[in-house]
Amino acid sequence: MDQKPILTVRNLTKKFGGLTAVDNVDFDIYPGEVLALLGDNGAGKSTLIKCVSGVHSRTSGKVIFQGEDVNFSNPIEARNRGIETIYQDLALANNLDVAGNIFLGREKEKTYLGGLVRSLDEKFMRECAAKALETLHVQIPSLTAPIETLSGGQRQAVAIARAVYWDAKLMIMDEPTNNLGVPEQKKVLELINTLRDRGVPVVLISHNLPDVFAVADRLVIMHRGRKVTEKKISDTNSEEVVQYMIGALDDTRETEIVD
Repeated sequence: MDQKPILTVRNLTKKFGGLTAVDNVDFDIYPGEVLALLGDNGAGKSTLIKCVSGVHSRTSGKVIFQGEDVNFSNPIEARNRGIETIYQDLALANNLDVAGNIFLGREKEKTYLGGLVRSLDEKFMRECAAKALETLHVQIPSLTAPIETLSGGQRQAVAIARAVYWDAKLMIMDEPTNNLGVPEQKKVLELINTLRDRGVPVVLISHNLPDVFAVADRLVIMHRGRKVTEKKISDTNSEEVVQYMIGALDDTRETEIVD
């Protein structure tokens, strides 16, 4: 590609005591690209992403974001730089409404009496929340309803809208269609395509191969902490991907493993 990668990971290793959870992994992701990160349970996908997003400190290796070598000490640092991570639990506050969640931890206040009195500017936050959802072509029945009353797909949309509103430079999504019905899965995939169209790259962690083949441009497959292959979606198929995921194929060893 002619573009420079927005994120470069080189030789990233994470050890927990004597266990190597991530073993010398490399990958890049470019603006406006969807990169699928695949692997069976325990392959090291989530640990790798947590090393990128500041949840875990890496044992060794480099993370270069927007051309700068970074080492986030916590997820807030990563978020402030523009790396938004949406985990399966979404990290939404069920008792708050849409605006309350989009501005969670970043609430807009208005002041009175020269700053002596402060209160939440709920009108401003709701107007901004509505605009953020509109840019993603998302309709929520009521912006004032508690998040817990929304469907799974609608909650995903709110989490994505929050990242978009705060100008995410990179979106990491961990199993975003898990436990959703087919119509809601389709909507989440549409949102991923919208992010791509806006130039926001997405790292997609998923076990749902139809979803991966529907939206991803490239894929990286891990097995037992190691990257075993990296391919364009157009150069592979579901059957081959499964073989890499279970360890029957491994490009780093340039051989097929036969049990």
